[in-house]
Amino acid sequence: MKKIVETVGFLVFIQGVGGLLYEWTGWFRFWTLVRHIDFLGDRMLFVNIVLVVAGAAVMIAADSIKT
Repeated sequence: MKKIVETVGFLVFIQGVGGLLYEWTGWFRFWTLVRHIDFLGDRMLFVNIVLVVAGAAVMIAADSIKT
């Protein structure tokens, strides 16, 4: 279970980083999922920062899971 939570946290973190890179440089256009959600159109930078923080928090919280 710990590895699954760490993997989910890593994927969320990578989505946020990829979204930030897309916002700042235009790279990773097809790779980020947040870009494809229409109602987040003008809040994409904020959402990507939240994804980075949430992904890091999930990865840190995965250490508290006992195996």
